[in-house]
Amino acid sequence: MTEVERIADQLERACAGEAWHGPSLGEVLAGVTAREAAARPVAGAHSIWEIVLHLAAWEGAVRRRLGGDAARLTPEEDWPAASGGGEAAWGQALAALDAERRALHEAVCALSDESLNARVPGKDYSVYFMLQGVIQHNLYHAGQIALLRKMPPAEGR
Repeated sequence: MTEVERIADQLERACAGEAWHGPSLGEVLAGVTAREAAARPVAGAHSIWEIVLHLAAWEGAVRRRLGGDAARLTPEEDWPAASGGGEAAWGQALAALDAERRALHEAVCALSDESLNARVPGKDYSVYFMLQGVIQHNLYHAGQIALLRKMPPAEGR
């Protein structure tokens, strides 16, 4: 297995399943309703919906960086506001995350092992470091989502 294949495998496991540590991002999102996604059980914390939009934004930014774009996110792009709405809007947010995940996976699979040492446009770190970072980012937020799902609904918030 090449290093690129290992990274692609880890990215897939973190997002779609069979991760060593436990539930993947997709697994912790399974069955989340729009109401649950929009809830704020922790004052001052992001909602699941906001986290999903944030993850999709960063999957897209990393993919664009692999294509040579410096891809800097504004604060609004980094943490997009959840539009709210019902199940259809929530389904669109999940579909956007899945589409970005698939596009990033495809872009990673097109890399060579040698390209992992290249510098990311506009950054002082390598493609390898960035790809490890996006995997860690996905798992960090998967943990947040898992905790948010366990929280009782906040009263008066």
